[in-house]
Parts: sequence; C-alpha cells; structure tokens
Amino acid sequence: MEKVIVNSYEEFAAFEGKVIGTSEWVEVPQERINMFADATLDHQWIHVDQERAAAGPFGQTIAHGYLTLSLLPHMWNQIIQVNNLKMMVNYGMDKMRFGQAVLSGQSVRLVTKMKSIANLRGICKAEIDFTIEIKDQRKPALTGIATFLYHFN
Repeated sequence: MEKVIVNSYEEFAAFEGKVIGTSEWVEVPQERINMFADATLDHQWIHVDQERAAAGPFGQTIAHGYLTLSLLPHMWNQIIQVNNLKMMVNYGMDKMRFGQAVLSGQSVRLVTKMKSIANLRGICKAEIDFTIEIKDQRKPALTGIATFLYHFN
C-alpha cells in the first residue's frame, strides 16, 4: 500500500470520515514479548513462561495488550507521512478495547479512519479510529480512538 503524504491541515482535513489506510503486517515473536516484559517489568507467566503458558487458556504465550498498543506509532508511520511539522504530540486514547489476545508469533496490522479533525488555533487535533487486526483472525486485537496534535509550521 502506498503511504499517504500530507503537507497541511487542509490536506489532512480532506480525510475526515474516510479511511486513511492500512499498515503492513508486523510479527510479534516471543523475543519481542520478552523484551517488552523486561522494559515494563511485567513478567506475568502468560507472556514469558512458554512451558506454563502451553497448559494455560491460550495454549501458548500471548503478547501484552500494551505491547500490541505500543506498535501503533510504528504502524501509523507506515500509513501516513505528515510534512511541514514543528512537532506531533500524542494527546490521548479513547474507547480502547482489547478484543482478542495476540499469540506469540502472530502478525498484526493497523487499519485507520479519520474520525474527526479540528483546527485549534493553528494546532491540528486529529482523532483516528483504529483497529489492530490479527492475521487470519475475525476478531481484532484492539480498537479505539487515537488523538494526535499536529503543530504545523
């Protein structure tokens, strides 16, 4: 898929109510899960103990929900390139729901739609409806609304 390139608030606003794009698939291997556990100090057995997790409810280890969420910026950058910026700030997450666990070794991707956009005295407030899908699964891993503040030059 081709990356969307935006150079101004007006170009960004043209996406209101429309699909922006879909990222490439990103694999979530056990090594990434272990590194996330180390970074967050969350070593719950369901994520890192492969032997115990094999006998658990999912039959293997699963990614942390927040690991899945943390992949959003990487995947968002695969979808869109916003130029002429002083900076971009993460502003918030709303209506976030974890729908299904991501098993170690599965791949996820981001699907986005512009929910709303507003010009707040020169700052672009963009609310993005997002879904993080799991390859070959009907139910998504995560849905929600990500809000970003874009400070254009």
